[in-house]
Amino acid sequence: MKNKQNTFWVFAGFFFFVFLVFLGINAGETRAILEKATKICLSCIGLG
Repeated sequence: MKNKQNTFWVFAGFFFFVFLVFLGINAGETRAILEKATKICLSCIGLG
């Protein structure tokens, strides 16, 4: 019985994660995250 309960929570967490990723993509957050990551990386290596 415990194995079925664990499986349920694994799938519930996975679908919740997919839902949040979908919301982030629709809100246009991917561009903002990539811009921030580029700025951080360039400043770390001394080019920014």
